[in-house]
Amino acid sequence: MTAVTAVASPVVFERRGRPVGWWGVVCMIATEATLFAGLLSSYFFLWAGSRRWPQGGIEAPALGRISIFTVLLLGSSIPIIVAERANRRGRLPVVRVALAISFFMGAAFLINQALEYRDLTFGWTDNAYASIFFATTGLHGLHVLLGLLMSLVVQAKGYLGRLAPHDDITVEVFSLYWHFVDAVWIFVFTSLYLAPHFR
Repeated sequence: MTAVTAVASPVVFERRGRPVGWWGVVCMIATEATLFAGLLSSYFFLWAGSRRWPQGGIEAPALGRISIFTVLLLGSSIPIIVAERANRRGRLPVVRVALAISFFMGAAFLINQALEYRDLTFGWTDNAYASIFFATTGLHGLHVLLGLLMSLVVQAKGYLGRLAPHDDITVEVFSLYWHFVDAVWIFVFTSLYLAPHFR
């Protein structure tokens, strides 16, 4: 009489709903959105209490160069969308190229911001307008920098073959963050750059 050995089938866990990492990024975005809402509210509060805006004889920000780089930053979301869809289909080479393109577009925007700071005729301690301008644009610049660092991590995972179409959410959560950074810039650009020209 031979003994029959029962072999247990591997347990397959089916993911229901969004993963924890996705919710973590969403909560972070909600927190950061509140912070930017507070800064922009402060900006308009200061504006409402000032006889002249910008204060202290400061000219309204020039729109020429920043408009070009605004289009570049907002356009950087397109390769991210391409990368996310390509990752779902397992097309890793497309993911790598799309992420690299988006990275260089975001880096160009950040470099322009540094050059813009160099060319400004006022410092962050000159008056309330100068302080809120540097605080708001500087905080957004830090978010762009963080996004670029995150992009490097995602790209490294791509080159190491660690992006899985069905299980890995790295590209998805990075995409959420980058779209948030772009969306915030729409409000910052409209409030700090466009609005003073239509006062």
